[in-house]
Amino acid sequence: MSARNWLLPEYVEDMLPAEARRVETLRRRLLDLFFVHGYELVIPPMLEYMESLLTGTGHDLDLRTIKLVDQLSGRTIGFRADMTPQVARIDAHLLNREGVTRLCYCGSVLHALPSGLNRTREPLQIGAELYGHTGVESDLEIQRLMLAGLAAAGVRNLHLDLGHVGLFRALVQRAGVGAELEADLFQALQMKDLPALRGLAAPLASSSRAAILLLPTLYGGPEVLAAAATHLPDEPGITACLEQLRALVAGLDSDVSEVMVDLAELRGYHYHSGIVFAAYAAGSPNAVAQGGRYDEVGKAFGRARPATGFSMDLRELAALVGVDNGPAAILAPCAQDAALAAAIAGLRGAGEIVVVELPGQGGQAGHTAVDRRLVLAGGVWQVAPLHPQ
Repeated sequence: MSARNWLLPEYVEDMLPAEARRVETLRRRLLDLFFVHGYELVIPPMLEYMESLLTGTGHDLDLRTIKLVDQLSGRTIGFRADMTPQVARIDAHLLNREGVTRLCYCGSVLHALPSGLNRTREPLQIGAELYGHTGVESDLEIQRLMLAGLAAAGVRNLHLDLGHVGLFRALVQRAGVGAELEADLFQALQMKDLPALRGLAAPLASSSRAAILLLPTLYGGPEVLAAAATHLPDEPGITACLEQLRALVAGLDSDVSEVMVDLAELRGYHYHSGIVFAAYAAGSPNAVAQGGRYDEVGKAFGRARPATGFSMDLRELAALVGVDNGPAAILAPCAQDAALAAAIAGLRGAGEIVVVELPGQGGQAGHTAVDRRLVLAGGVWQVAPLHPQ
């Protein structure tokens, strides 16, 4: 068979033992962390009807979703490109709880195209979502949990970017902008295309035009919020957005190396409804975790629920924290010996890796990190160096 038949699709890769071990270690560590913070695990299906997968996302995920026809129903189904809408559906329809609900998840998602530089099309997404609370306290909780998760994964010197999509919405509403122009202004801001932005804003009233053109310059430390309060229109919706950002900066100051504010950051504009955030670390060109508030998604599922959450890719995290040699293993002989079996069981019960040397193996354990072996000494099975000095 030709070697090319064994090739995988572009941006899709196997996980070999070392990477798989790191990913699984991180998965357990993070889910345990979420658990002790009160977040309950849910496992949505890989496939859903497209209407459900895209509900509430403003169709932001449409081009990223791999689609096919269901042979049972004839309807179009898709492989999930993001688990967050699925978890929102579970909260709204299946759990149907009153008050605050905290949920977490972990599983593979599939992307029709890679979402960033050198990114896989099969991320292993893990995250947490908090439903039923509208205050800045829940935004603080979810961001602190994200930062605690990254610290538990071994990611250091984090840089956190904060934005608020409600600010741009308040400005275009104040300007009386129609849907088409709003979309064009949004696109120009996302592309940081200042000439296009100036051209699009030209027909607006001078105060609205000046406010929108100011947004790309409002990036930096907490002082940006003071500048925004001085130069942006003094209106309740705008003031509320700035107050929320100010409370987050103050609340997160001790949790992260650097907090930056970007008032032109509109990531997930058709999906998020308030605060948006992304964490960056040295050595990664992409955000290592990101999220935001999305109060409108529950409404799309027939039950309005305020919500905020974050997600990260375990594969990217595993690559970022570096290579480790993993736990060393012990080589044991293959023999019908009750004492040997008991010794092996005791070692495995204590968390040691014990590999049994099969007949004809010739001292090769078939494991990458064997450094000891079980030997019979004085009638007792004991652990000894693999290569005695």
